[in-house]
Amino acid sequence: MDPLTQGALGAALPQATWAAWTRHNKAQVAVAGVLGMLGGMAADLDVLIRSDTDPLMFLAYHRQFTHSLIFMPVGGLITALVLHALLARRWQLLFWQTALVCTLGYATHALLDSATSYGTQLFWPFSDTRVSWSIVSIIDPLFTVPLATAVIMAAIKRNPWLARLGLAWALLYLSLGWIQHQSAMRMGEEIATSRGHTPIRLEVKPSFANILAWKSIYETEDRFYVDAVRANVAPKIFTGMSVAKLNIAKDLTWLDPTSQQARDIERFSGFSDGFVAIDPTHPNRIIDVRYSFVPNEVSALFSIELNREGDDDAHVHYRTHREHARDNIHTLWQMLTSAPPQ
Repeated sequence: MDPLTQGALGAALPQATWAAWTRHNKAQVAVAGVLGMLGGMAADLDVLIRSDTDPLMFLAYHRQFTHSLIFMPVGGLITALVLHALLARRWQLLFWQTALVCTLGYATHALLDSATSYGTQLFWPFSDTRVSWSIVSIIDPLFTVPLATAVIMAAIKRNPWLARLGLAWALLYLSLGWIQHQSAMRMGEEIATSRGHTPIRLEVKPSFANILAWKSIYETEDRFYVDAVRANVAPKIFTGMSVAKLNIAKDLTWLDPTSQQARDIERFSGFSDGFVAIDPTHPNRIIDVRYSFVPNEVSALFSIELNREGDDDAHVHYRTHREHARDNIHTLWQMLTSAPPQ
C-alpha cells in the first residue's frame, strides 16, 4: 500500500503492544510509534533497486526479498541498527527494545501488501509465487484515515489503547474487504455464466480507493473479459469490454523470439500472471489487463512499449498512464453512487 498507510500500521502494532513489555509505556508510546512507522515503511526501500539500462529490473525486486516472511527479522534488525543511535538511545531505549519495535513495524508491511492486488513474494526464496488476497485497494482513505488518526492520538495521549482501536479498525476493514471480495467473485461468475462462458481463470480486484466497486476479469481460450460490479450495497453490474489475449506469433510477427524485447515480454507476462494483451489503442504496447482506474475498462495503468527498429539487445520501455485522471475519477464516482447506464 501507500507509504502513509504502511507507516500508520507499522506504528500501531508496537504502540498497541508497548505496555506489555516495558515499564515506560506511557512516556514512550510516541517513540514506539515513530520507530514502528519507520520500520513499517522500510521494506519499500527495494524500489531503489533499479537499472538505467534495464527498465524492468524494479518489477523483479519490488515486493520480493524485502517483503518475505523469512526476511522480516533481518529487516527489523537492520532498521534498528540505523535508528537506535539516531532516535531511540536518547529516549533511553535498550537496543533489544528498539529492535523489537522496528521488527514489529517491519513485519506489518508485507502482510498488508499481500492484502492488496499486486502480489507479494511472502515465501521467497522458497517460492516466487506472489501472494495477493485482493481485499483492499493500494490506496484507500477509509482504511488509512481512521488508522492514522488512532496512531496520532495514541502518541499525543500516550495511551496504547487508542492504537489498539486503530488495529481493530484495520482488521475490521480488511474483514469487510474479504466479504466484499467473495460477493464480487460470485457476481463475476454470474456474468461469465450469463454469456455461456466457462472461465479458465476469474479474478476480482477492488477499484481505486474503495471496496464497493470491483473489477472482474476472466479468461477464456482466446480473450479476457473485463467488467465492474458493485457488491452487496445496491449491487450492480457494469458491463465492460473484452480484449484478445496476447499471441506473440500472431500479434508480433516482426519480433525476433531470441531478442531482449522478447525476453522482456516474458518477464512482464510473468509479473502479470499471464494477463497480458496488446493495448487496443497502441499496437506496440503490451498491457496488464488486470489494472485500470475505471474497473470495467481495458485501459492500462502501466505497459511495456516495443520498438520495431530496436537492436536485438535493446530493452522494452516501461510506461505509466495517468491520462484523463479527472474524467476517470468522475466515472468511478458514478459507479459508486449511481445506477449503471441503461
